[in-house]
Amino acid sequence: MELMFDISGLTSKEEDFSNSKKDVLKFLKIIGVDTRFISYAPEKIYINNLRFSKFSRTREKTFKKQYPSIEVVRNSLFQKICSKSAKTLTLEIKPNSKILMPKDNYICELLLEPYTRKYGVSLVYEGDYDLKVNPLILDDKVNTIFEGIFSGEGLNLISNDNEIYPLANVSLDWINSFLKMDGQDLIECENRDDLANSFSEFLEDVAPQFRENVVSASEFIDSKNKN
Repeated sequence: MELMFDISGLTSKEEDFSNSKKDVLKFLKIIGVDTRFISYAPEKIYINNLRFSKFSRTREKTFKKQYPSIEVVRNSLFQKICSKSAKTLTLEIKPNSKILMPKDNYICELLLEPYTRKYGVSLVYEGDYDLKVNPLILDDKVNTIFEGIFSGEGLNLISNDNEIYPLANVSLDWINSFLKMDGQDLIECENRDDLANSFSEFLEDVAPQFRENVVSASEFIDSKNKN
């Protein structure tokens, strides 16, 4: 059972919390939330990992007393997306690096925002950078692999040293299902090779999890070819 505590002292003149990002995150830390596992957005707090964030219902009630207008989003699908994304980002992100963000990509913003606290990175939108976000999604990655095979070029695994791929393990269906629930604009696949797309649609009907298997098999074959 969680300890209950009196927060009346937090609203004194010494602790007058504004609606700024800095103060919102500060308040979350004070009430025991690990802000490395939540995403901050104006007027919304998204929970990335419920257990690690420690953002219980009791803490949410405490938070809402101070910030009644800020919504706390407990979306299980978003948490699954964060888990998939983290498997890639924890290997690709370098601490304290500058990361160039894509424009108008809400899901990438949410996924990368916590890494400003996890790894001390800076998210930039122009100028110098160390790493660049490539918003490639799982569907496009698989489509590109099939396109290379059908054209006779062999495996085409998109991977550049200065890029990170937060959505490379996340399907379009998951992304758009979450965005629709959250009232955001949907996204579309970029790579639309007709033959590769038709083959993907066929496999979707007989083996819904085929995309992850295609990527795993392709990466295994690619590693063997390099040895």
